Amino acid sequence: MAPAIYKKPPQLPPKFTATPDSLVKDTKALIDRSRKIQDGLVKDVTTASANFKNVLLPVALDDNKMAIESHIIGFYQAVSTDKALRDASTEAEKLLDDFSIESSMREDVFRLIDAVLQKKESLDAESQRLLEKDHKSYIRNGLNLPAGPKRDRFKEIKQRLSAISIEFQKNLNEEQGGIWFTREELDGVPDDVVDGLKVGEGETKGKLWLTFKYPDLFPTLKYATNAETRKRVFVENENKCNDNVPLFREAILLRDEAARLLGYNNHAEFRIEDKMAKTPKTVDDFLGDLRTRLAPGGQTEIKKLLELKQEDLKARSLGDDNSKYFLWDHRYYDRLMLERDFQLDQQVIAEYFPLQTTIQGMLKIFEELFGLAFVEITGEDRTALADGGKGSDIVWHEDVQVFSVWDDEGEGAGFVGYLYLDLFPRDGKYGHAANFNLQPGYIDENGKRRYPATALVCNFSKPTPKKPSLLKHDEVVTLFHELGHGIHDLVSKTTYSRFHGTNTVRDFVEAPSQMLENWCWTPSQLRSLSHHYSHLSPEYEAAYKEASGADKKPADQIPNSLIANLINTKHVNDALFNLRQLHFGMFDMTVHEPKSHEDIEKLDITSTYNRLRHEISQLNGPEALGGDWTWGNGQATFGHLIGGYDAGYYGYLSSQVYSTDMFYSVFKEDPMNGKEGRRYRHTVLERGGSKEEMDILEEFLGRKPSTEAFYKELGISK
Repeated sequence: MAPAIYKKPPQLPPKFTATPDSLVKDTKALIDRSRKIQDGLVKDVTTASANFKNVLLPVALDDNKMAIESHIIGFYQAVSTDKALRDASTEAEKLLDDFSIESSMREDVFRLIDAVLQKKESLDAESQRLLEKDHKSYIRNGLNLPAGPKRDRFKEIKQRLSAISIEFQKNLNEEQGGIWFTREELDGVPDDVVDGLKVGEGETKGKLWLTFKYPDLFPTLKYATNAETRKRVFVENENKCNDNVPLFREAILLRDEAARLLGYNNHAEFRIEDKMAKTPKTVDDFLGDLRTRLAPGGQTEIKKLLELKQEDLKARSLGDDNSKYFLWDHRYYDRLMLERDFQLDQQVIAEYFPLQTTIQGMLKIFEELFGLAFVEITGEDRTALADGGKGSDIVWHEDVQVFSVWDDEGEGAGFVGYLYLDLFPRDGKYGHAANFNLQPGYIDENGKRRYPATALVCNFSKPTPKKPSLLKHDEVVTLFHELGHGIHDLVSKTTYSRFHGTNTVRDFVEAPSQMLENWCWTPSQLRSLSHHYSHLSPEYEAAYKEASGADKKPADQIPNSLIANLINTKHVNDALFNLRQLHFGMFDMTVHEPKSHEDIEKLDITSTYNRLRHEISQLNGPEALGGDWTWGNGQATFGHLIGGYDAGYYGYLSSQVYSTDMFYSVFKEDPMNGKEGRRYRHTVLERGGSKEEMDILEEFLGRKPSTEAFYKELGISK
């Protein structure tokens, strides 16, 4: 039961009781309401009488209300087990996107907003930002083009790009591929993974079905001793969504055409203009400098890993190609190096991080650092919040956990919002790890705060009768990262939903979460998060003893020696990891920064993706075995570049500059400094995107950000 002080949230959680019919019907009603508001503005307000209150405010208030329903309408396609509901969610999102494009190109509304801007009213800072951003948005949506064929073509492109984005992500979510393997071909893969695979019948009798979902894919690439197995898994995973190949190409071509219609030299110039970087040259210089600094380290790391591969193959009397280091070798020999040189067994470390106790430990860190309280809502409390419905109405699947989040007593004990955790894979579900805003926070028309709801959607291995879900350390980091986005979403306090939470520029949005990853490399925090699974129940204790052959269970918390070994590996093969990120960022810029439209029309995107990966990461693919550069279509699995990170993937690397600077400057000496944690919460996280991100950073740091800590952390300082 929840403590009395945190018993009854002042706002009910959303319900997840939609049907395919209701989703589409509700969407059309939302669109009709918004269109009426826009039509009313044009009818009742002239450019002479236009001001912020009678033009911008009604639209902003409607945007707030729209977001309360529309985010959930689109969310079903990522999480529902009902294909009809997922399809309806996809259809509804297309309707919403089409309406958004229609709204963004209304010249009659733009004329009113332009009139407001020219009047230079005295507005509060967030309202002024809303006015300026909205005005710029209309121009970026083609309203500086003369009415006629060019503007019509621009609108047509926008609509098609929206449809491509929805179809591309749907293909990824619905992907059902995999490979049949014999048990022998999966030699080395942990038993708890192999034992969970579907067993074949008929023609495939005796074989096991390995999917491309993370809990199957990554352990196989890390542990399968058979190089041919790893190669098949790697190559076929790159080709799991080949229906997306033509969609990706079409999107690249259309983006370039649209940017040129607006007078930009390419799509990258258009996209980066309103980011922190401002120009493609800034991005290209940053990525180029990073590549120059990382390349020697990558060569050194490959040399050591290749030596390890040669020793391994010799020890096993295998005559495989040992003169090259392949893409499908990397996770395997990276893991082997950690075990050999650092006595680091990730399987043993995972035993100390059962999913549920790790989550409890993480939430406790956030409570202490940011002045929050998390209260899980279960049983009767769920029913009480279902407002006359069933307790199951306030979640979308039986596995989902829901928490009410509060300020602690020191912060005033007020309500903050709702946090949902959806942690295990299932058919049709979003396949990666992400944070989804379900309902933003804002101030309503009566001056009352509306509270947010946010969801973490992940794909960790499911518990079994003999083991709970156990997290590898990199999964602990992933969970902490996504929870970081969730906290950003929860504690944000903006007037308008437009700026709520993670609605910042793309090259800053990852920084708050990346900064929090540092807590996963801090000895005291790792110990506090750990709890060996054999201590969870007598059944798990017995299963552990049986599996390990030990006569007693280990200590509850992870030993200091294991923590030291783990922390010593933080930067092992770090250059190769960052070169992989660099490949994604440079490929993104390459396809979005052509010299001419003819250049992008002639570009072989698949060959470019694979060739760039080889040139930047220096790892070999099937092309080194006599094939060509068209062996895999990794770009077709790259949802980021279709889902909002186009000409923006560099943000994962550039925001690391900011996150490392913040951690080194403020938290490195004392990561659990609650005073600084609360200052960070109120200065950075609360603001969302309501203020220039560089101004937020400078206020928190007390100076302009510096790359020094970032390069020092990577060990590549000048």
